[in-house]
Amino acid sequence: MAEPGAALRVDGDVVPAGAPGETLLDVLRASGSFAAKQACGRGECGACTVLVGDRAVMSCTMLAALVTDEVTTAAGLGDAAADLRAAFADHAAFQCGFCTPGQVVRAEAVLRESVDRSRDEVVREMSGNLCRCTGYRQIVDAVCAVAQTRQCSREAAR
Repeated sequence: MAEPGAALRVDGDVVPAGAPGETLLDVLRASGSFAAKQACGRGECGACTVLVGDRAVMSCTMLAALVTDEVTTAAGLGDAAADLRAAFADHAAFQCGFCTPGQVVRAEAVLRESVDRSRDEVVREMSGNLCRCTGYRQIVDAVCAVAQTRQCSREAAR
């Protein structure tokens, strides 16, 4: 647990950890980081998804005081998720774009765990992130395409 007055590392920067009881999303927004979207406030939509370490969490329900690992938002993924962002564009996996940062972060967490994923596994793993526009098929198509590309790259590197 973070000490009172402690700091968090967010996208490589050190930011104040916030007051006791503050959510990670509150701390992110207070520090000027707006990549994690504020939407439901109940952990139901995934728009606020960030990585804590390599684990995807909904920052609206995570108490900032409990965060001990590096926090990475969609903005902090940088080149690590360039292929995902390109695949989302290529597969029309976003329309309004509101959910896209959370979707990309969740997808990156899924693929960091394993690129050897069936379509059904991708559907299951992405199910915590809602999208009102796409119908999800395009999102799953994009994640599966990147999984296949990353798997081929890893095999070629061996």
